[in-house]
Amino acid sequence: MQTMHFKIPKEVVKVVETLKNGGFEAFLVGGCVRDLLTNKNPKDWDLTTNAKPEQIQGLFEKTVYENNFGTVAIVNEDLEQDSPVRVIEVTPYRTETTYSNNRHPDEVSFSENLEDDLKRRDFTMNAIALEVKGFLMDSDKGQEVIIKDMYGGIKDIQEQTIRAVGDANERFQEDALRIMRAIRFSSQLGFMADSEVLEAMEKNKTLMANISEERIRDELVKIINSDDPMIAFVTMQRIGILPYVISELEEMIKIEQGGEHIYDVWEHSLRALQNGADKKNPFHVRLAALFHDIGKPRTRKPDPKGKGWTFYAHEVIGARMTKKIMNRLHFSRETTEKVVSLVRWHMFFSDPDQITLSAVRRLIRNVGPELVWDLMDVRRCDRIGMGRPKEAPYRLRKFEAMIDEVSRDPVSVKQLKLNGDIMLAELGMKPGREIGWILHALLEEVLDDPKKNELEYQKCRAQELLDLPKEELKKLGEAGKEATEEAEEAELKEIRKKHKVGK
Repeated sequence: MQTMHFKIPKEVVKVVETLKNGGFEAFLVGGCVRDLLTNKNPKDWDLTTNAKPEQIQGLFEKTVYENNFGTVAIVNEDLEQDSPVRVIEVTPYRTETTYSNNRHPDEVSFSENLEDDLKRRDFTMNAIALEVKGFLMDSDKGQEVIIKDMYGGIKDIQEQTIRAVGDANERFQEDALRIMRAIRFSSQLGFMADSEVLEAMEKNKTLMANISEERIRDELVKIINSDDPMIAFVTMQRIGILPYVISELEEMIKIEQGGEHIYDVWEHSLRALQNGADKKNPFHVRLAALFHDIGKPRTRKPDPKGKGWTFYAHEVIGARMTKKIMNRLHFSRETTEKVVSLVRWHMFFSDPDQITLSAVRRLIRNVGPELVWDLMDVRRCDRIGMGRPKEAPYRLRKFEAMIDEVSRDPVSVKQLKLNGDIMLAELGMKPGREIGWILHALLEEVLDDPKKNELEYQKCRAQELLDLPKEELKKLGEAGKEATEEAEEAELKEIRKKHKVGK
């Protein structure tokens, strides 16, 4: 019997103590055990017990039980505000039957035996259980625990190896998402899958077709948020599951770029993603770095000047592809809008001497003030992904300075001194589309010259605009939007014709 000491939150120990005082067994299991053994601070705490769900609920005041697997969430409502442990999940020992859909067991039964519960788990490092030996923690050593390691998980953790519990083929056939989980653990922990696991992953890859988009998305988020997402995507492509995760990424492989690029689109995009991880960028920036050139394969043409390739409008195509991918994987609307916007506007300058303050204001208007600095981070990821040694060349530094310079300038209709209420109450205008056209026409003027954001000027200018013929006013009010959309549609029409595809 092996014992160790770990710092375990008092809230977790209290749940263990309550279960044991109720006459039941209780063990820490899963990711929290793996984290403790790899010197990480667990984010989630999971327990397993021989108590049944109704017995668990009977021991605690506040519980939630809304699943088919017996897991009861213990809610701690009396914690201090900064306590990291709000919910502790307790699951009865379980045995499982066949997995006919390669996703979930056909039937779940509760057991009285800890070994039954551990042998159904995926990898040895996740099949270790810790039993709290005493409820008084040593202030120096931590809580004393007894280790139950039936499958050599500790040895595999020490050797940084991902090994299956029992037969690897059976584990992946039970739940094909475990293929992605193995890859995710590799990118999170730096562990390597053993030969049996690797062989079984490739052998069972087609079973990924049975996995829901939501479950794939959840693993994908963890991979992208890991320290080494690049190695995860390389592995996914190598073993053949990329078509089941994001099939569009395969289009980038071996698409040469030429010019300043030394990598093909695939490797460049992975290096951009990895740089986002290295810099601890938030998820939406990392994902935008991965997707920023996803439209290049569908827009690549020989350069008419004989200098390699062109990729005109790849950011437009890429933004539309990104939106389809995000919707397919059921990402939230907020995350989708952020990533799509960053992909759409990542080509925000070329020649530093031609950048104007007006152009900067329009960019901020398009991407939003809250995302403009994230856009700069995507651009840095892009540049480092090209193999460039410097993060902030002259163009980036100049653009950052210009963003600072215009940061207080109005970039939206809401920031104009004139508004619809004033136009109705003081100028005697009638409700209608004309008000919106006038405000957008005024915004175009203010984007060129912020000094024109002055109430008296805008009142007079609004009266002048109202006297214009309706079609002319509409054209002025929608000038910026129409110019952008017309240019995009022209490019898209040419691309669709080339690839013989519809919308």
